[in-house]
Amino acid sequence: MKIGVILEGKTPPDERVPLSPSQCKEIKDKYPSINLVVQNSTVRRFKTQDYISQGIKMVDKVDDCDVLLGVKEVPINQLIANKTYFYFSHTTKKQPYNRDLLKKMLDKNITMVDYEGLTNERGTRLIGFGKYAGIVGCYNSFYAYGKRIGKFDLKRAYLCEDRAEMEAELSKVILPSNYKIITTGGGRVSSGILEILNKIGIKKVSAKAFLENEFNEPVFAQILVDDYYKKSDSSDFTRSDVYNNPKDFERNFMKFAKVADMYISGHFWDSNAPYIYTREDAKSKDFNIKVVGDVSCDIDTAIASTIRPSTILDPLYGYNPQSESEVDFDDENAITVMVVDNLPCELPKDASEDFGREFIDKILPHLIDDKQNVIARATICANGDLTPDHEFLRDYVNGGVTA
Repeated sequence: MKIGVILEGKTPPDERVPLSPSQCKEIKDKYPSINLVVQNSTVRRFKTQDYISQGIKMVDKVDDCDVLLGVKEVPINQLIANKTYFYFSHTTKKQPYNRDLLKKMLDKNITMVDYEGLTNERGTRLIGFGKYAGIVGCYNSFYAYGKRIGKFDLKRAYLCEDRAEMEAELSKVILPSNYKIITTGGGRVSSGILEILNKIGIKKVSAKAFLENEFNEPVFAQILVDDYYKKSDSSDFTRSDVYNNPKDFERNFMKFAKVADMYISGHFWDSNAPYIYTREDAKSKDFNIKVVGDVSCDIDTAIASTIRPSTILDPLYGYNPQSESEVDFDDENAITVMVVDNLPCELPKDASEDFGREFIDKILPHLIDDKQNVIARATICANGDLTPDHEFLRDYVNGGVTA
């Protein structure tokens, strides 16, 4: 098997890679039957010499490779026929902007394996950048607070060489006593958020204590669906009920919004589920939250103050609850919003190392021998047609219904 790590061709450029230089060497050492090369690129945060110093062959073309590994969507004009590709295709939700990409892959007899579809038999994802979205998103939330109050200024994550340099900046964070931070979610994204909160040294408390007590230090509470939703008929429920029957529930977040100063989202939100808080909720005189780090980034839906995504270069804006409009991020009447939609790109080296580790440990063995059908389940198309598991994309490919 010959594997090629391809250059990232999408605009704006993405500096991440699926495998770091040391991980490429690890694969070559551990799997001598695999021939691995890396396509030259001027975009990566890892430089060409970093790969060369690990004994990795750099090439201009990858036409002779069997498997091609990337991160973001491959530009249509760069697709190579009859290859097996791994990348995030952003097609399984029938995204209109990538319909032509999937059609071209079918035309070119490409086998498309989408990282998002790589799961175990229980449906749990095996690989992703979610943790680094949480790490950078949490850091950026404190950057937002510092800019709002004008008492400290964190160096932007994307300007740091790596996570270590970014985390060194956290010593600048100054918070009042009894400053209360609420965070939602319990998955990959949330794990990254918690790592930064713990790195700062903020004390974790229970949801009950968060609501009822005052503290002489900053605190945070991590809440899950059974904390911020309730049954419409007020009956008891389990967390799985929310995921299975989201329409039976209503929001129950305002009790936290009354006492929290900052909110960092790390949850998965179902479009059939209630919003976390609405525009009317945000207008309430009891709504106390002044900084929102919306890592989940569901636009104009679950979190009322998220009216658009922001960017790495311009990460903050203000939301005025009364006018329901965008204002300056430091407006005293505004909620300061951070909702960068490509957060892992701010720490490309560390995010790539984390992703590559998962690829080697959890995906590569199945690429060599797919006894458990891990690769098969994630394969969107092969042999010039959609796979049976992805037949639901037929109308999308044919230009019919889109999401």
